[in-house]
Amino acid sequence: MLDYIAPDGQTSLQLAEPQSTSPFVKGLQEAAREHSVAIHVGIHHREEGQDQSKRILNRALYITANGDINDATTYDKLHVFDYGSLKESATVQPGISLTAPFDSPIGRIGSLICFDLRFPEAGLALAQPGPHSAWKNKPAQIITYPSAFTLRTGAAHWETLLRARAIETQSYVIAAAQVGRHNEKRASWGHSIVADPWGNVVLKLQGEKEGEPQGTAEDGAEGEIGFVDIDLEHLEKVRREMPLQRRIDVYPEL
Repeated sequence: MLDYIAPDGQTSLQLAEPQSTSPFVKGLQEAAREHSVAIHVGIHHREEGQDQSKRILNRALYITANGDINDATTYDKLHVFDYGSLKESATVQPGISLTAPFDSPIGRIGSLICFDLRFPEAGLALAQPGPHSAWKNKPAQIITYPSAFTLRTGAAHWETLLRARAIETQSYVIAAAQVGRHNEKRASWGHSIVADPWGNVVLKLQGEKEGEPQGTAEDGAEGEIGFVDIDLEHLEKVRREMPLQRRIDVYPEL
């Protein structure tokens, strides 16, 4: 889930709000408190007092069931999306670091965003950290990718990339995806997916094409909402039975 998809870069810069004053974020915090549900969401963040001509951040927030946001769980997207005429780098400033995996009621979460999906090193660093990693004893069990894939890239790569990231990190991968037409210039692929640590797709929601639902929602879907049981015993069994013993004596540690 993301706060908006703008028709062009200039509009995106104009729409961005500081996280602390964003009506979208405040609304989600209130909803989290009202329903006692934690929320993981992607937003566009402008620093307080920042000029509208300056690049913004594509940020992932974790809102607790109490409606709180901890800066230690906030992540800014490392990899920006430049594809054809779409030049996200013109308006989005890349983040500077990964965020350490953090505890949640369903397991330790490692946050990534959209185009980060094409960089396996990021997911591996979170879920299969090397011996010198700050979180070597608390690796991510769940990796999140709130996304807005285009129709072309989504059809070709979306599910394949998500299953690959789940298999190589031996993690649950949760990818909530924007769906449908946002404006005359842009539509998103949808097909939100959850894959388990063995690479099985345990939930897939529908996409949309020309205003009509596309695809069939799979097990766990109730209308436009999906539900999945996160089985950490299954995750630990996969990791225990197939340990990924990296040769950092041969290639660099992640």
